[in-house]
Amino acid sequence: MSVNLPNALTIFRIVLIPLYLYVFFSGLPYHLEIALGILLVAGLTDIADGYIARKHKLVTTFGVMMDPLADKLMMLAVIASFFLTERISVWATLFFFARDVAMIGVAAVFHFRGKKTVPANAYGKLTTVLLYLVIPLVMYRYPYSEAILWSVIAFSFIASAIYLGKFRLLNKT
Repeated sequence: MSVNLPNALTIFRIVLIPLYLYVFFSGLPYHLEIALGILLVAGLTDIADGYIARKHKLVTTFGVMMDPLADKLMMLAVIASFFLTERISVWATLFFFARDVAMIGVAAVFHFRGKKTVPANAYGKLTTVLLYLVIPLVMYRYPYSEAILWSVIAFSFIASAIYLGKFRLLNKT
């Protein structure tokens, strides 16, 4: 398999996950700022790879599967780091993990059964943007940051239900 630029950016985002975790837990000076910078780079490369893939017709099966997986793995790493540093509750962590792990599992099962996949929709993209906006609030322990995170988690469940509904319609044969 040859790797095009969007796929290389997706792979790069996956490589950023352990780097984020290392920096976040390192205790280095400015470790939170550096960790947040890593997340910003991940978010920007996510936007860039999707734009480049669509504009230059470089959409691949690898990209369709790995791009959302890279996003979910990064967010799972962030949520885990927040839980382990007691920035969020076990319940917020469990709901977040349950939703993302379920989405990864469902996507994998459907992919390997040869079902048509639904591209990311506006609700899923909005969920990602909202997560990136709430991350600094939780990271720096702003008041009510977990309540705001809960609203994003609730919205993510709505986005998932819409996605699954579209998937069922697309594969209703």
